[in-house]
Amino acid sequence: MLRFGIVGAGNIARTHAAALRASDRASLSAVAGGDGAAELAVTEGARHHDDPAALFRDSAVDAVILCTPSGVRRDYAVAAAEHGKHVLVEKPIEVDLARAQAIVAACERHGVTLGVVYQSRFKPHAEAVRAAVERGSLGASVLASMAVKWHRPAAYYADTAWRGTWAYDGGGALINQAIHNVDLLLWFRGDVRRVHAVAANRLHQGIEVEDTVVAHLEFADGGLGVLEATTATHPGSPRRIELHGTDGTIVLLDDEVHEWTLRDGSPAPGHEVAAATAFAASTHVMSDHRWHQRQLEDFVDAVREQLRPRVDGREGLRSLALVLAVYASARTGRTVDVAGV
Repeated sequence: MLRFGIVGAGNIARTHAAALRASDRASLSAVAGGDGAAELAVTEGARHHDDPAALFRDSAVDAVILCTPSGVRRDYAVAAAEHGKHVLVEKPIEVDLARAQAIVAACERHGVTLGVVYQSRFKPHAEAVRAAVERGSLGASVLASMAVKWHRPAAYYADTAWRGTWAYDGGGALINQAIHNVDLLLWFRGDVRRVHAVAANRLHQGIEVEDTVVAHLEFADGGLGVLEATTATHPGSPRRIELHGTDGTIVLLDDEVHEWTLRDGSPAPGHEVAAATAFAASTHVMSDHRWHQRQLEDFVDAVREQLRPRVDGREGLRSLALVLAVYASARTGRTVDVAGV
């Protein structure tokens, strides 16, 4: 059993705790943080530390899961690595590319495993899409798009001081809500070369960051694409990814296949994940821990076998680099090159 400590005690920390409880390869040894951390520790039968630094020194902890606000993850991740702890970071890896690269460098320097949580990659239909792309079933890339059109009430931002801020959230609808689709789009279609974006606040006027953004994408392979993200629509819609190639089309809704039309006749995957939607369009409460558990166990296997996890630190940099390029374009009104990572 790999023994984990969790830093943070919000909703996503409880999802990770449930994933650890369900796994036969890992356990929760300790929880660190302020509000709610002591209660979570008691609920899970784990030790509580007021200070994350104490958790990093805890000899009963082999690895840490960072469920903190995005903009403070560098310092925690670097400190954990310095104490020889493996590090699993919630998405996004950080809010600044240099800070994120410092996390990757620290983990490499200290010889610990680093993973970034993008659990959608572990869903069967997403895996089937990736396999279809890898075998060339869609042909040459023509168009690809992603859309996350969700609703968040004013209380979502008002009740938590770090949400909706540049310093701690890193942005709004794109970096917080839509980044899972960003990650999947890059996993399916490869890197984006250039972006041109426009952002606005259509509902949440009191936050620093955008609640709506649209971007045109130019992929490295020559294909084109569109990105849409918002937390201002009512009541919200399923997450959507469309892949259109010279030999086929695939459409995902909430990570399940909605359309699968391939010239080579490859069959669509079944609907074994249709019973539960992991993240609803109108709530931030994560009730389904199955895919977090799958990613957690992939991470555990990587530690045991001294391999790279499926979503390592450098994979986590890719989605952040694209998001930051979109924000830079929206801010300047210019087409922006995506930084190489």
